[in-house]
Amino acid sequence: MNQPLRIGLIGAGMVSRHHLIAWASIPDQAHVVAIADPSPENAARRASEFGIAQTYASAEAMLASVTLDAIDIAAPREMHAPLVRLAAAKRLPVLCQKPLAPNLQEATELAAEVEGVTRLMVHENWRFRGYYRDAAAWLREGRIGNIKQAQLTLLTSGVLPGPAGLCPALERQPFMRRERRMLVAEVLIHHLDTLRMLLGQLAVTAAQLSRSSDLLAGEDGAVIQLRSDSGAGIAVFASFAAHGHPATQVDRLEILGDKGAIRLDGPSLTCSGASPAEHSYDLAVEYQGSYDRTIAHFVKALRDNLPFETAPPDNLQTLRLVEDCYRLSGWEALR
Repeated sequence: MNQPLRIGLIGAGMVSRHHLIAWASIPDQAHVVAIADPSPENAARRASEFGIAQTYASAEAMLASVTLDAIDIAAPREMHAPLVRLAAAKRLPVLCQKPLAPNLQEATELAAEVEGVTRLMVHENWRFRGYYRDAAAWLREGRIGNIKQAQLTLLTSGVLPGPAGLCPALERQPFMRRERRMLVAEVLIHHLDTLRMLLGQLAVTAAQLSRSSDLLAGEDGAVIQLRSDSGAGIAVFASFAAHGHPATQVDRLEILGDKGAIRLDGPSLTCSGASPAEHSYDLAVEYQGSYDRTIAHFVKALRDNLPFETAPPDNLQTLRLVEDCYRLSGWEALR
């Protein structure tokens, strides 16, 4: 692998731009040589923006025509499993956007099917944000001692009409309207995965989901209780219909230990107690940076034959938490 890896990108929607910016940041290691999307307009727009010569109307056509070293899947979630299978049939390593499949059972079956056939990494990028990586380093250093409890809050008015009568979150990601599993499966999946990365294995002990907006098929509010293997209690309090809050998504997290505490409040990360520290971040830079780090990790693992941090065995643990939120809340039985 002395030459840059030849990457085929499947999907040219909104999120693909962040993927392409990340690929363009490592031209000596990899470059996207082709894009496949059923919308010729979307594929042509991305190809023109990033100087990619080849576009195709389907993944099948791209795979039949182009010599590739790996596939990056940025297509809608319902297409993830068949596209992973398509790439695996060619024995091409795959980076697949989350979730791996629409539910845990399908994801488990898919992971078992491709194991030993090709390498698969789930694009779970939230844990690669700089402030979460720094918080993880502080925890590894033992700065706050034994973790006793934690709370993560995400409050936004994204699905409430703004001054122009539009809902910012739904304008940005229209597909959210039709997802019967919305807040937990589409958004909080990131936070549950990040909490696992920070705090170790977790179990959902209770969950209550709700919907305030009639524009959605799925839930826009969640209160989730979890427990770590060490016995720490964790709470997640989230809403996309929180009056009085901005439409932007801003994470707030507090982790309390017996020797100190770590607090994330938007762009500010602090550690108090015996080993104090403080960092501040540009949230826009970190948003794109999480894509950059995820893709750089994928490429390095391929080149150096290293394990993927978010390989299926790890990511299935996150999907199990998502599934338990819906099961324990009885959400789907109520729909």
